[in-house]
Amino acid sequence: MYDDILLEADDKMEKAVEHLLHSFRGVRTGRASPALVEDIRVEVYGSMTPLKHTASISVPEPRMIVIKPFDQSTVSDVVKGLQKSELGITPQSDGKLIRLAIPALSEERRKQMVSLCKEKSEESRVALRNVRREANRSGDAGKNNGDISEDDLKRLKSEIDDMIKKYEKKVDVAFEKKTKEVLEV
Repeated sequence: MYDDILLEADDKMEKAVEHLLHSFRGVRTGRASPALVEDIRVEVYGSMTPLKHTASISVPEPRMIVIKPFDQSTVSDVVKGLQKSELGITPQSDGKLIRLAIPALSEERRKQMVSLCKEKSEESRVALRNVRREANRSGDAGKNNGDISEDDLKRLKSEIDDMIKKYEKKVDVAFEKKTKEVLEV
């Protein structure tokens, strides 16, 4: 039971950090990245589908994303989906390709992006603390049931605290890295 609690807590904390890293991929920086648009859902053939499943996405230059739908008849659907998204960039289409020119971010917009990253980081920290609380409760329940001794419970809680410190450090590193990307001119 002791190892099960630790493994489960470790797995959940890892997933919380992975979720943060995935959400950071969609945060705009001053440069183009396929991650900005690949998860945007567009209506194609009557169903909402992530863009990466309906088109190839490339970055031929630092401030340009080129989207080439696999089926030419879906170009207008993809353009509509991009316009409805919260991306804030107007797509340019020539009937075959869709181009997204990524404008430079203003200082105010960069600060908004950093603030958004900070919120996402804090959400991850809250998730990590919730995992810790849940693991500690499982340990307490194990002690009350007689499955875990008093000494093992103390050691378990110590290991969980060490684990959360490790994952909070990963969150901090990810936040610092993303902040640096966003503020880079």
